[in-house]
Amino acid sequence: MAKAFGFVDYGGPENQEFLDRPVLEPGPGQLAVAVRAAGVNPVDWKVRRGLLGRERRLPFVMGSEAAGVVERIGPGVTGFTPGDEVFGLVAAGAFAEQTLLLAGSSALKPAKVGFDLAATLPVAAATADDAVRDIGVGAGQTLLVLGVSGGVGSVAAQIARSRGIRVVGTAGDSNRGYVESLGAVPVRYGEGVADRIRAVAPDGVDGILDLIGGDDARAAAATLADRSRLVSTSDPTTAQELGGRYITRSTTPGTLAALAELVAAGELDPNISARYPLDRAAEALALVESGHARGKLVLEVS
Repeated sequence: MAKAFGFVDYGGPENQEFLDRPVLEPGPGQLAVAVRAAGVNPVDWKVRRGLLGRERRLPFVMGSEAAGVVERIGPGVTGFTPGDEVFGLVAAGAFAEQTLLLAGSSALKPAKVGFDLAATLPVAAATADDAVRDIGVGAGQTLLVLGVSGGVGSVAAQIARSRGIRVVGTAGDSNRGYVESLGAVPVRYGEGVADRIRAVAPDGVDGILDLIGGDDARAAAATLADRSRLVSTSDPTTAQELGGRYITRSTTPGTLAALAELVAAGELDPNISARYPLDRAAEALALVESGHARGKLVLEVS
């Protein structure tokens, strides 16, 4: 049996608990992996609350991305061997001592990149890379990132800046220095946000990456002339209402390998703000659910 952390019913944190599950055998296109680290993301608590559907079989092990060591390989998988250090999207929950990775959404981990850093890339970093590309903003233009201080936002800001794009990012006053360290112009979110955006971008912005949705997204959209350049990772309904769209993800081995090489070269920092042992998974998830987490949070499995 292997220890795992998940939920036994949809709802709040009171439905979370540690579980014992059998060691998993890989199916076609899968890798059985001993987990060394797992990224914690907003999607994890949204799944638990049933915000992304309630069709999952319970109990459900949480976590979408992991890094670890290959134990066994499923039918039809090529390019991986037992003992390889890998990272990718999971097929069976990442908050666990052992899990299954999707071979088609996994890559070999460079030796220079730790398991903790690699575990942050399949969801947040890959989403950021996809979003910046999807929005289509180019060098010399301005990208507005709503919720720039989180895991996706901080990577998106770095990727955009590396391509010569000016970045304006909304965040709380307490994160102003952190936003500036990303090379972005900080703007306080909340009521009056559109006026504060115009104060630093008088001609408006050329694209919006929305990571928070709701009223801030509606207000910020007024600063964007071409609404087709609004992409959201959090609120598909509002994005469509505003003339934008929900993120299209393409987490391929090539994308993951390229992101890992940027980390290895020191050109991309996933900005891990805290590392927790698996035993403190509830604490890490609570911080992400509060909306006040900076950068990425990671669970480490000994």
